[in-house]
Amino acid sequence: MSAAEVKAGSQNLEQFLLLAKSTRGAALVALIHQLLECPGVYLFGEVLDMPNVRELESGPHAPVYQLLNLFAYGTYCDYRENASSLPELSEAQKNKLRHLSIVSLAANLKCLPYSLLLKELEMKNVRQLEDLLIEAVYADIIQGKLDQRNQQVEVDCSMGRDLRRSELAGISQTLQEWCSGCEAVLAGIEEQVTRANQYREQQLKVKQQVETEVSNLQKTLKATATPSTSGPSCTAGTPSQDPDQHASELRDSAPSQDARQSGKKSSKVKG
Repeated sequence: MSAAEVKAGSQNLEQFLLLAKSTRGAALVALIHQLLECPGVYLFGEVLDMPNVRELESGPHAPVYQLLNLFAYGTYCDYRENASSLPELSEAQKNKLRHLSIVSLAANLKCLPYSLLLKELEMKNVRQLEDLLIEAVYADIIQGKLDQRNQQVEVDCSMGRDLRRSELAGISQTLQEWCSGCEAVLAGIEEQVTRANQYREQQLKVKQQVETEVSNLQKTLKATATPSTSGPSCTAGTPSQDPDQHASELRDSAPSQDARQSGKKSSKVKG
């Protein structure tokens, strides 16, 4: 339902509760019939819990109490089966009970065949059924779409209904099982996180070990490496000599050409 419809329905219910507190007998019965026709009101558990309403169960107005109980927990099919002992419904009450019946069916089936709805809701034809479904969708009683090709309505979600006290234990058990399942999933996730952290720490240690070994190897290679020289190696104990100086000494020690010629002339004279 839209926000305005929800607010209006809530206000109507609150107004009824205020009026019903001080009402008894036939006046209370008239209020209940008005409530069952009132647009936007689909929850009746709070009304059933009122002391003066519970008094109707054992009095002459017991059929009205049973009808209210049926609107809270039952379906249109339940009404048909007990129609002889229940008050006759107005057209607005019939449509409201049909809407509530669709909600109950959608709790078990997400795709509701037209054939099932026609039977359960006692509708005359598909056109009448689709009009009822469209009303339910626009009133936000259900959310989904009509599949005319496959003759079904696909329900995405629906409003909630009143719960019997006997159903609370089953719901509590379902919620407990769900919580246990969540705890098991959480424990599994925490275990995976622990394993991932342990693996990460191991990989960091391996990385640090490799980096340390590489650093030690680099230091060892640097310490044992022989430095290279730019010129030819010299004999140990023999000082190196400048090439220009060596050439100058050779020139000084060689006899000049004039001296060799004068020596030859002298030897010829003596002979």
